[in-house]
Amino acid sequence: MNHWSNWTSPQEFVILGFSGWPQWLRALLFALLLPLYVATLAGNLLIVGLAVADPALHMPMYFFLGALSAVEVAYTLVLTPRMLAGFLLPPGGQEVAPSTCAAQMGLFVALGGSECLLLAAMALDRYLAICRPLYYPQLMTTRLCWCLLASCCAGGSILALGLTTAIFQLPFCRGGVVNHVFCDLPAVLVLACGNRDLQEHVLLAACLLLLVLPLALILLSYTRVLLIILGVGGAAGRRKAFHTVASHLTVAVLHYGCATAMYARPLSSRSLEEDKLVSLIYINFTPLLYPAIYTLRNRDMQGALQRVVSHGTPGTIHQTDDN
Repeated sequence: MNHWSNWTSPQEFVILGFSGWPQWLRALLFALLLPLYVATLAGNLLIVGLAVADPALHMPMYFFLGALSAVEVAYTLVLTPRMLAGFLLPPGGQEVAPSTCAAQMGLFVALGGSECLLLAAMALDRYLAICRPLYYPQLMTTRLCWCLLASCCAGGSILALGLTTAIFQLPFCRGGVVNHVFCDLPAVLVLACGNRDLQEHVLLAACLLLLVLPLALILLSYTRVLLIILGVGGAAGRRKAFHTVASHLTVAVLHYGCATAMYARPLSSRSLEEDKLVSLIYINFTPLLYPAIYTLRNRDMQGALQRVVSHGTPGTIHQTDDN
């Protein structure tokens, strides 16, 4: 492994990963995580394909669900292949150019930020569908759906560009060895020298802004939705709507819980070794739960899949169907 202790501008970064672990353990992790990666890609691509191909799913809720799954596919493609390759490489870590490291960091932040905003857009959609049903068709139009999606992607991209640019303008006098499985923000920022307080405060402010505001909107929206569900309608309708809210809230809690635990903390309270272990969960397991939650509990998705498998004719569904 290369050492960069006296360099202010590393010519290469070294992603340490788990290269210090025994080879047999790294091979075992590769064998366990590769099927999860394939299943994650297959599950999310299935959701995207069904949302596009089945006319019965051409409604705002499944538009956003398909977009969320597409973001998850890109997210896993950015992080997982390089992480899996690291398990098979000789000890010493993976050498990457600074531009590659910056690109990986930027894409990770952009996709993660877009996902945060998309979850908020999905909460807004469910709020309008259940709390304003008479106005919902006029409000949540196809044009508005695309505008919300574009805004979510733009918001995540702007945040990623700003944070990545700010970090890679710093001098890295503590070397270029990144003690993580990818070029994560805290793992790279800890290598910078000089006064890092401003950069760290900017990072914390951006994370809190991206986490607190969308999460507040999500909780407010679903609280209102739950109050409406409990107050009106029959038992069957309440059960279906409640399942929809429960699925969306489960995904939101998983995403925001992992993001808050990882990024809403100062560098002084971090353990990079612990962060690496936690990264195995939010890189490999959490993305797999999303398609499982949305497909196994969703009758509309199950029906669309059955029609595709049996080559039947897509039917019509109602927006309040079980999720």
